[in-house]
Amino acid sequence: MAREELTRLTGNGNGNCGKDDCPNVYRTKSGSFVVQGDVSNAFTPPDGEGLVEIPEHILREAVRALGW
Repeated sequence: MAREELTRLTGNGNGNCGKDDCPNVYRTKSGSFVVQGDVSNAFTPPDGEGLVEIPEHILREAVRALGW
């Protein structure tokens, strides 16, 4: 899936992770979410999964964008 197919719920396009523009929360066409953030090493996830760490204010912004 290309980034262009996602709806950005957070950020102004000038994120604080450099050229990758993160942290951010995106919504897919099917209604699921993609979270972009700094890689976390809090624990080892199962095969095929990954961990990212995002600040609380990013989640709050995504909730506001959805009107929840």
